[in-house]
Amino acid sequence: QVTGYLDDCTCDVETIDAFNNYKLFPRLNELLESDYFRYYKVNLQKPCPFWEDNSHCGMRDCAVQPCPSDEVPDGIRSGSYKYSEEANNLAEECEEAKRLGAVDDSLSKETRQAVLQWAQHDDSSDSFCEADDIHSPDAEYVDLLLNPERYTGYKGPDAWKIWNSIYEENCFKPQNVKRPLASGRGDDGGHTFYKWLKGVCVEKRAFYRLISGLHASINIHLSARYLLQDTWSEKKWGPNVTEFQQRFDEVLTNGEGPRRLKNLYFLYLIELRALSKVLPFFERPSFQLYTGNKSQDAEMKHLLLEILHLAKSFPLHFDENSFFAGNKKEAAKLKEEFRLHFKNISRIMDCVGCFKCRLWGKLQTQGLGTALKILFSENLIEKIPESGPSYGFQLTRQEIVALFNAFGRVSTSVKELENFRTLLQNM
Repeated sequence: QVTGYLDDCTCDVETIDAFNNYKLFPRLNELLESDYFRYYKVNLQKPCPFWEDNSHCGMRDCAVQPCPSDEVPDGIRSGSYKYSEEANNLAEECEEAKRLGAVDDSLSKETRQAVLQWAQHDDSSDSFCEADDIHSPDAEYVDLLLNPERYTGYKGPDAWKIWNSIYEENCFKPQNVKRPLASGRGDDGGHTFYKWLKGVCVEKRAFYRLISGLHASINIHLSARYLLQDTWSEKKWGPNVTEFQQRFDEVLTNGEGPRRLKNLYFLYLIELRALSKVLPFFERPSFQLYTGNKSQDAEMKHLLLEILHLAKSFPLHFDENSFFAGNKKEAAKLKEEFRLHFKNISRIMDCVGCFKCRLWGKLQTQGLGTALKILFSENLIEKIPESGPSYGFQLTRQEIVALFNAFGRVSTSVKELENFRTLLQNM
């Protein structure tokens, strides 16, 4: 039943399905299986900043298996977020200089300038996420292919508390407007809520729809990779149609399910738009996906650019020019609110009790935060010089890995929807 045009967009569901499932998804999957994109450094030990939380999920499927450091390619380990061999060596020299508390005179003036620019960028306020300190002793590399996102059994009050905190405190929503189907309070079919949503500015409406789309995407992954059989000899994961229907069927969700799925498509469009905008950053000859394996690095950069050109060729892009387009002062204030709300959501991810859910929650919020950062940095991206460092706009390796993996999750959700459609038609 999810067909036709999406609100606030000129695009329709069918165009996205055809583009994603047959053109983009297969290429993106290949990219995400490469060494550069499969290793993500994350700190899963950070305490929850909002409430006392000791309720860690004790189930086997909640655990995350970190990588022994000798399995992570040297290039990634040595400088986990600068861009090339020279830059890695330079960054190490610079770290050394910082540690000794002295400016190393052997560094040229240009190099010192570049190092300063990097440090400024790393502390800059353009970030939409509370990023992990990847130099913390608690931060570890995780192989995303060995720790796939799927149903872990983490649900109930703890999981509900996370989503409730996200929606109630961070989606610009007043307390007296109850969102549909929230914990069984007297529900008017969402009438008050949707009246409120229609009345707010396009930016606040978009913010709610992005979070709802992310929530829908995660629920599709859990329904598509459900634990169907658990015996001593084998575990079998696969699509659980009943679980999917409980979350998205129009009748069972009082009409909410199809709306959630449309928000998933909205999220897809926003992240796709960011990929099409960031092409100049990755096109520079000096940028490489540095793992230390030269031939594979070159091949993956070629595939990455192919994907970005494909994203750019999409015919019905979301037009973000309607965002923050009003009075300059008001727009700047709203943008800052938007950023802080999203930053808060990224901090809530440290309260998720299931470590595997926490890993994928952190990665997907960082990916969406990076997409927003790209959309709000368009002027800086246009000014990127073809060679040499890009001072105004920069992405860390963490942001790059999160951006593509988060979009990979949304792309997978759109693909899984096609599977569920087929399964439901055959029932």
